[in-house]
Amino acid sequence: MPPKKKNQASEDDGLSKAAKFGRVKNTLTMGFVGLPNVGKSSLTNLLAGAAHAEAANYPFCTIDPNVVQCIVPDKNFKYLADTWKPPSVVPAALKVTDIAGLIKGASEGAGLGNAFLSHIAAVDGIYHLIRGFDSDEVIHVDDSVDPIRDLETIQGELCAKDSATLEGVVEREKERVRKEKGLSRSATNFSLSEDFTNAYEKCTKLISSNSPIQTGDFSVGEIEIIKDWGMITTKPQIYVVNLSQKNFIRKGSKWLPKINEWVKGHGGGQIIPVSCEFEQNVFDLKDDAESQKSFLAQCKEEALAAGLKGPQAEVRSMVPRLIRAGRQALCLQSFYTAGPKEVRSWTIMKGTLAPQAAGVIHTDFERGFIKAEVCAFEDFKALHAGQASMAKVKENGKYRQEGKNYVMQDGDIVVFMHNTTTGKKK
Repeated sequence: MPPKKKNQASEDDGLSKAAKFGRVKNTLTMGFVGLPNVGKSSLTNLLAGAAHAEAANYPFCTIDPNVVQCIVPDKNFKYLADTWKPPSVVPAALKVTDIAGLIKGASEGAGLGNAFLSHIAAVDGIYHLIRGFDSDEVIHVDDSVDPIRDLETIQGELCAKDSATLEGVVEREKERVRKEKGLSRSATNFSLSEDFTNAYEKCTKLISSNSPIQTGDFSVGEIEIIKDWGMITTKPQIYVVNLSQKNFIRKGSKWLPKINEWVKGHGGGQIIPVSCEFEQNVFDLKDDAESQKSFLAQCKEEALAAGLKGPQAEVRSMVPRLIRAGRQALCLQSFYTAGPKEVRSWTIMKGTLAPQAAGVIHTDFERGFIKAEVCAFEDFKALHAGQASMAKVKENGKYRQEGKNYVMQDGDIVVFMHNTTTGKKK
């Protein structure tokens, strides 16, 4: 595998750092956060492949968080499905929540303020959607387009909410220590732990500079303490910039360099330019392959006319990248089960051991785990010789047995061996 590009490696490191604060679950959720009318509902619809959310041009059109399941694009899974051709094919999915728009003052109750902030608190990762297009038909809550001002507004509201949470953290910790030591409520002759003090000071400094907590450097002990505080800005963030179709095709906008500079100055993060206008046009032609192909060819001609060359002139949907980036931000990966009856992709967190992965299929599999018979996808693809079988893989010594300490790898094809017996009645 070729080494990662420097920018990609730093993005991965940042997302992994943020994921340390997250819940350990296989069913995690990304949520779209942004001002009203920046394209959250439209993009949620497009990610899901259907009009699940009411995409209307007025503030607060999404009052309750709208949750959709987005099929994870996975060429390896498709290869397995095409090889076995079973009656049942179940791909992996990413859960995405469309959260209604925040406005300035939300942390103090403005707009639909605190309700929205609680919806943000309930998701595990954030797509921070920013408007980077001009349109007289789509109103802006602040009457003009300025992505930097919008970034400051949203980040400021999230940090303000965390700042309010921090205000009660010290007193709660003091109460916990008093109770643990059997001291009276008025006692002050004790000190808080070094990890707690360091975590509190680092968080306060980050929040006061309008930077997410997840961008800071913390020890393992500090992270465990911060997890209990319920801070919104510990969640991994992906910055998504909604451009006009014209700017998306020519891969340029006066706002992109400014947005990049702002993100760098606030702890860094992954930035993905998209265009809801372009994505909608592609989606609307999904049932007419020739027309869709013609539309994409026309877009490429526009890109060439704008001076782009080679791969830069290719214009593709960003929906697959958005879904994959969301899974990566949540540190999720897939393993496969494949056979004549079903090919299925199962979602687990990175670092999951074989018995826990077996438990995703059924709790009995984890309880009675014996071993995992494992084949890497790339080995199967290289060796199976067109057969819907592991025979050739076994002949070449690439089908192996793993025990309870095996760390599952992304793309493993697995059969779990288990033995569960019901205890005899006494």
